[in-house]
Amino acid sequence: MARLFNRNFIVGVTGSIAAYKAAELTRSLIREGANVRVIMTEAACEFITPLTLQALSGHEVHTDLLDTEAEAAMGHIELARWADALLITPASADSIARLVQGRADDLLGACALATPAPVFVAPAMNQEMWAKQATQDNVQTLVSRGIAILGPSSGSQACGDVGAGRLLEPDDIVSAVIAHLCTGTLSGRHVVITAGPTREPICPVRYISNRSSGKMGYALAEACINAGAKTTLISGPVSCEPPSGVTVINVETTQEMFDASMATAATADIFIGAAAVVDFKPTTVSDRKIKRSGVEAMDLSLVPNPDIIASVAESKARPELVVGFAAETHHVQDYARKKLASKSLDFIFANDVSDHSIGFNSEHNAGVLIGRDSDIVLPMSSKRVLAESIIEELSKVLD
Repeated sequence: MARLFNRNFIVGVTGSIAAYKAAELTRSLIREGANVRVIMTEAACEFITPLTLQALSGHEVHTDLLDTEAEAAMGHIELARWADALLITPASADSIARLVQGRADDLLGACALATPAPVFVAPAMNQEMWAKQATQDNVQTLVSRGIAILGPSSGSQACGDVGAGRLLEPDDIVSAVIAHLCTGTLSGRHVVITAGPTREPICPVRYISNRSSGKMGYALAEACINAGAKTTLISGPVSCEPPSGVTVINVETTQEMFDASMATAATADIFIGAAAVVDFKPTTVSDRKIKRSGVEAMDLSLVPNPDIIASVAESKARPELVVGFAAETHHVQDYARKKLASKSLDFIFANDVSDHSIGFNSEHNAGVLIGRDSDIVLPMSSKRVLAESIIEELSKVLD
């Protein structure tokens, strides 16, 4: 599978003669499976046309911050949330200075401030401009803020000078991005994740279930693979595509998920219960379809299903970290903290599923990762970015 499969990239192109390389970079990202949207500054449009990058990316190129049609839906915010990564290339000396200042008077600057996704900057400028103390100070400021600097390389430049300041070649930029995203922080570790809903049959046709799409659990599995972990995904019925390299165990009922969880958790370093399991099941299951005709009402007698996350946390072969999820509609953090204590968990991620922008089936999520002595607020982002943030925090605890 392509190494950037289904990741959402914003490519930000600024005013540099190297802007023409953004065309090949866009192609390289797409070859690796990425979805690409392009933002061009006004100066960038003087070096390469938006039409070129639109044709290569397959999407309209964004150039204006105050686009009336787009901003009717807060377009720059939605674009920033859509991104799994922002890659500014080529980044001119001016654009780097603007990033340091936090300027948001153009679309690229506004998205850089608004996105929770990782930001990559690939500089391109004259060698004297690159060597100046002002530029070097600006670069170090960006590094201190967690922004990855890719390059530059050295060699002959368009102005005739020779030295550092050349934009990295597009394939080298893509390789560097992949290296950053595939961290290896969980190398040698085994992570077990439950995902999606479970189903409890009433008859051969009907069942009890819930609205879980499995997207969050699958995003966590991908984040674990990228962090170098051996990853086991115990999945209820979903339509998600499993990440390459993940061992998938397909289940349907809560009992089946319980059995698979107890069997695999014994060798796990981390167990993450992201599934939305059905807590109760019918006492009896009809072996024939229950017909509606002549039935005024139907009563279901239910009994509790096994508590998967609590059983894993209390098992003799307990993983080093047991992480739960609390999908609540009110008193979100209060209920999550009670669940953290009552089920002997190390962490619990709490989110408000009554908010449809981050609820079931949404492409985004937000919430609080609650530990026994810490609360880490994770702002709205794509589920992939949020999953990577969660795995990063768990990696720190293991280290």
